[in-house]
Amino acid sequence: MTVNALGIYEKALPQDLTWEEKFNLVHELGFNFLEFSVDESEDRLARLDWTREQRTSFRDTMWRTHSRINTLMLSGQRLYPLGSADPKVRQESLTIMEKAIDLAVDLGIRNIQVAGYDVYYEKKTVESRELFVENLEKCVRMAAKKMVMLSIETMDDPFINSIGKISHYKKLIKSPWLQAYPDLGNISAWPENDISYDIEDYVQNIAAIHLKDTLPVTPTSEGKFKEVPFGTGCVDFEGCLRMLTRLNYSGSYTIEMWTGTSDNAIAEIKQAKKFFDDIFEKVGITQEPVNYLEGVKN
Repeated sequence: MTVNALGIYEKALPQDLTWEEKFNLVHELGFNFLEFSVDESEDRLARLDWTREQRTSFRDTMWRTHSRINTLMLSGQRLYPLGSADPKVRQESLTIMEKAIDLAVDLGIRNIQVAGYDVYYEKKTVESRELFVENLEKCVRMAAKKMVMLSIETMDDPFINSIGKISHYKKLIKSPWLQAYPDLGNISAWPENDISYDIEDYVQNIAAIHLKDTLPVTPTSEGKFKEVPFGTGCVDFEGCLRMLTRLNYSGSYTIEMWTGTSDNAIAEIKQAKKFFDDIFEKVGITQEPVNYLEGVKN
């Protein structure tokens, strides 16, 4: 029996809510935390430049609703990749990381999820990989100084699509502040992966886990890595979670969904929550109690 926190991705929630409404909804839906997004959009990248007053207001809202954010999902580096052939883009990528680390410190976020791409919109080369390693090491040094964890996510891209590949980069960059953020869906979709061995061999590197279903990559299909309804894809969630329970994994899980623009967002989140509640009960996972104190006053 393990006790684990369960979170929900920010983009799953209705997007027209205030932060206070979002935090309250997270608790009402039975989750322990919210996963914060800094993606490629101008609005979310602008969060990195929040003023002191904006950060204070956001933090006060978290305190008032007795909320927390475990992870900052930094997918904005996909537009400004660490391995870009353009030195100006690489410098912007490092600037984004520096700002993300400072924002995490100010908001009490412990873990920044790093997308495991050398480049995304550019051609991949040996040099793009080398530049990625060089600049990832700079990022890890920045994070270590502020005691913030960087966790590489397994991706929808063969560059880093397994925990084993993340472990290889950990050997190159020796730091306790660089860990793995596996996505069970992304690992399962790649035919070359054996997810059981991948988790068993490297469970000591796992800081957090994404729960997402996928359709597999095959000789005739490029797979599908987003918006696959839970239980209809290739992920053996019961098997994976049973194994993680046996291995005494005590980190957090986050349900990754993009239902925020749907008219049925809340109903879809409730359905996903029940899907995992049922599996948790079967495999012996107890969710951390939801401590919901709306409107707490000093």
